[in-house]
Amino acid sequence: MNITATLFGQMIVFTVLIWFIKSYLWEPILTTIEDRKARIAEGLAASQKGAEDMARAEEEAATVLKEAKVQAAAIIEQAKTRESQIVEEAKNKALVEAERVKAGAEAELEQEINRAKDSLRTQVAALALAGASKIVAKEIDTKTHKKVLDALVSQI
Repeated sequence: MNITATLFGQMIVFTVLIWFIKSYLWEPILTTIEDRKARIAEGLAASQKGAEDMARAEEEAATVLKEAKVQAAAIIEQAKTRESQIVEEAKNKALVEAERVKAGAEAELEQEINRAKDSLRTQVAALALAGASKIVAKEIDTKTHKKVLDALVSQI
C-alpha cells in the first residue's frame, strides 16, 4: 500500500465524517444548546420578574396593613365615642325615670297623708261628738268639762 493513497483515503473518510457530523449531528446539537440557553434565559428572567413581583406584593401588603391598622384605630375610636354616648343616654334616661318614680312616690305619699288627715278628722269629729255628748250628759261644771277635754286631748 501506498502512503499517499492511505493518506488520501483517510482525508476522504475524514471529510465525509466531518460532512456527516455537520449535516446530521452538529446542527441538532447546536439547536438543542440554543434552545437550552433560551430556556435558561427565560427562567432567569421569570425568576427576576418573580422577585420584583414579590417585592411589590410585600410593599402593597405593608401598605394595606397600615391602612387596615388606621381603619381599625378609627373604628375603635368611633366605638369608644358611641359607648360614651350610650352611657350618657342611659344615665339621662335613668335620671328621668328616677324623677318620674320620685314624683309618683311623692304623689302617692301626698295622697296617703290626705287620707290619714281625712281619717284623723273623722276620728276627731267622732271623739268631739262623743266628748260633747258626755259633757251634755253630765252637768256643766268647769272641773268636769276640763277633765273631759283633757281626756279627749290625750286620745288625740
